Amino acid sequence: MSLGRRQFLALSTGTAMVAAGSAPAAAVPARPAGRYRWRNVEIVGGGFVTGIIHHPAKRGLVYARTDIGGAARFDGRTRRWVQLLHWIGWDEWNWTGVESLALDPADPQRLYLAVGTYTNEWSPINGAILRSADQGRTFERTDLPFKLGGNEPGRSMGERLVVDPRDGRVLLLGTRNHGLWRSADRGVTWARVDSFPVTGRPGIGIGFVFVDPRNGVIYAGVSDPAAPLYRSTDGGATWSPLAGQPTGLLPHHGELGADGNIYVTYGDLPGPYEMYDGAVHALNTATGEWTDITPLRPNTGGEAGFGYGGLATDPRRPGTVMVSTMSRWGPVDDVFRTVDGGRTWHSIGERIVLDTSGAPYLDFHGTPKLGWMIGDISIDPFDSDKVLYVTGATIFGTDDVTEAEAGRSTHWSVRAQGLEETAVLDLISPPWGPPLISALGDIGVYRHDRLDVVPPDGQAANPVSGTSPSLDYAALAPGFVVRLANADAGQRGAYSTDAGASWRPFTGEPAGMTQSGKVAVSTDARTIVWSPGDAVAHYSRDRGATWTAVAGLPVNAVVVGDRVDAALFYAFDAATGQAYVSSNGGATFTATAGGLPSGAGKLETVLDRAGHCWLAAGAGGLFRSTDRGLTYVPVTTIQESYVIGFGKAAPGRQEMSAYTSGKVAGVRGIYRSDDSGASWIRVNDDHHQYASTGEAITGDPRIYGRVYLSTNGFGIPYGEPCA
Repeated sequence: MSLGRRQFLALSTGTAMVAAGSAPAAAVPARPAGRYRWRNVEIVGGGFVTGIIHHPAKRGLVYARTDIGGAARFDGRTRRWVQLLHWIGWDEWNWTGVESLALDPADPQRLYLAVGTYTNEWSPINGAILRSADQGRTFERTDLPFKLGGNEPGRSMGERLVVDPRDGRVLLLGTRNHGLWRSADRGVTWARVDSFPVTGRPGIGIGFVFVDPRNGVIYAGVSDPAAPLYRSTDGGATWSPLAGQPTGLLPHHGELGADGNIYVTYGDLPGPYEMYDGAVHALNTATGEWTDITPLRPNTGGEAGFGYGGLATDPRRPGTVMVSTMSRWGPVDDVFRTVDGGRTWHSIGERIVLDTSGAPYLDFHGTPKLGWMIGDISIDPFDSDKVLYVTGATIFGTDDVTEAEAGRSTHWSVRAQGLEETAVLDLISPPWGPPLISALGDIGVYRHDRLDVVPPDGQAANPVSGTSPSLDYAALAPGFVVRLANADAGQRGAYSTDAGASWRPFTGEPAGMTQSGKVAVSTDARTIVWSPGDAVAHYSRDRGATWTAVAGLPVNAVVVGDRVDAALFYAFDAATGQAYVSSNGGATFTATAGGLPSGAGKLETVLDRAGHCWLAAGAGGLFRSTDRGLTYVPVTTIQESYVIGFGKAAPGRQEMSAYTSGKVAGVRGIYRSDDSGASWIRVNDDHHQYASTGEAITGDPRIYGRVYLSTNGFGIPYGEPCA
């Protein structure tokens, strides 16, 4: 059944209750006509891992959540993370952001995820609770009548979702705008806790909830600096602010330690990008006494402003606590450790030995750093030496953290293998050189000589580019590649003559641009056309040194070059549905086919066919030109097409295989056509949907059937036909 079904039940009592949808998530997959094996291109990490939890009763069972890239379970046998949400489809894309996760302390099989990426008006999809009784291999779903914000400010607060350790049937969920909610049937139905007196700051709300297993007292951290912490001693019937508590800051994490104390990290803002003040406090639950145990004071002793985010206590060692700074951009965030309840602290960063070889792109600053946006920490409940902490790009772990107590170095390494959390903006698979070059959000451009090996040189340099929205290659000039970046002026464009092994920045830029936009190169590498998106397109014939305005194109037109004819470029204006063509190397364009669908448009040309250009018009369908862009004919076998790419022809056929993310006969999926669009085969299945796959796609020109996908948070999946 479709994952898109939503069922809501509103009771007439005035208390809202939500019932589970009847369709299980990630059910038996619909087999495609051609069976494929799906894997991820290896980059390792790449995005904000917002939370991490060890199961307290099952050795080696660890889960991590991310802001846009789903949730994962650690596989102790392979030492890799297993993504649990690849089954989320196009229509449910908003569920790839995980607001919170919860484990049942008494049942290691049970896992709960609160999913929903945005609360904004432009996101029409409400949040959901995903319930698993098999460690995330399958899920059932309850749809919520409100949105969650897994990629919004405060997303590393937590956990907002918790299982009552004294009764596994009971769950509590703190929300951003709708107060506290409770389930008494393992998350199947939910009702608002009307007795909870506050909702907190709009958009941030309740940051964490936990239950004291000794007595059932419930604690909640609220984004209200006047009264940040609340407690209920009667199962949630009544609530009151904690007496004598610190005020003026927002609680980020709260946790009960093995010594019976409650530890809380605070910031003046929810993070992760900005905090200008913060603290760490401890509550002696026996006496009600609060103690300020902040290890490093913001805004004093030469320190700039920052706050505190991550927090972990060691269940084997009373008084052992670890906390992390947040938004300490200079010199760098740090992790602190105490073994005496906060009377003394050890800086992990002062003596850290950090191995980033598992993800070499982390060295782009020159010297590896502990990381930024350290939003959570987890100490292995079965081995006090083992600790994991999460960052804005990866997971770091150690096996010798107790060395810090003796003043010795602790050794940390990348522990994010298998967790691919990048937003992919462009992909190319040239007919020469490496099989894949990719452009990503935040962490630049990568050359993959092997898909199963992390690029040893990390991200492209000269310059290091951050978010990179566009790539192109010159098919008949082996090694020539161009790239763009959302960067400062003078660092937005670069070219390579050795297939991305090294780069040279453009020495000039088009006039009047503030955005990077898209780039195209002629097949002989003599012409580069740059379409900034906020200025008229320009072309260069000296590898980016000088630029001349293109004539005949509107500002927002996208441009591609023919893969055979170096003089031929095509363009499309999605605002008006108008196609254009240039036959003089991009200098001037002439309007050709009009009346095409407006609203979306991606162009791609065919490697071995001069004059062939395809237009993926999104919900408007797919169009094909075989007459040098003069006319475009609809491909009537497909309803929707959001991207189009080409790979090696099928055995016995001459035309390249076409690949798209779209809809055929009412079914969304990744499709391949071996006959120029006359028929299509779905090559993915319901377990491998990857949510948002509409940014880029390409086949491999050297391996029939292989296709590379862009995703918004699941990295670069690639599929190959099963033997």
